[in-house]
Amino acid sequence: QVQLVESGGGLVQAGGSLRLSCAASGRTFSIYTMAWFRQAPGKERAFVAAITWSGGNTYYADSVKGRFTISRDNAKNTMYLQMNSLKPEDTAVYYCAARFTRGIPIIQREYDGWGQGTQVTVSS
Repeated sequence: QVQLVESGGGLVQAGGSLRLSCAASGRTFSIYTMAWFRQAPGKERAFVAAITWSGGNTYYADSVKGRFTISRDNAKNTMYLQMNSLKPEDTAVYYCAARFTRGIPIIQREYDGWGQGTQVTVSS
């Protein structure tokens, strides 16, 4: 099992920035991919970005390309999501997820562990 804890959410005005963190513990040596998903009220959980733990390969949803940057610090077992030029439509609960096998899926059921989520609210 892996334990994931998100932090860094909050309230920000449109155009502003936030940096989310996801600290992993437990079975971190087995992690192949980590990802961020988000869920807005009344909507399904949607893929945001992913990164491979060893090689650092990244993948983004079209809606966040050029605005969000995913990164990781292996020494700290922590993943980050730098969010710039935030828009009201970015408002959601943001979740981090971990996968133990090869691949960078965008479907939530393909991930093996989840954090509890952190709220991001962008005001217009």
